[in-house]
Amino acid sequence: MSDIGKLEDQVKKLSAKELAEFRAWFAEFDAQAWDRQIEADSTGGKLDHLIQESAAEYKSGKSRPL
Repeated sequence: MSDIGKLEDQVKKLSAKELAEFRAWFAEFDAQAWDRQIEADSTGGKLDHLIQESAAEYKSGKSRPL
């Protein structure tokens, strides 16, 4: 059985309280992983084109205040 399959089996055995705790933990874990990926993409220049596109639209008057 794969590690994923083992995890699935363990999750299925959790009580409602344990499942709620696991969900909270995993949500935080996932959010931190996402933050690290965004930071790496930003530092690596992968988002530069979006910044440039946004700046150009703002300068050309295509944006509006929120």
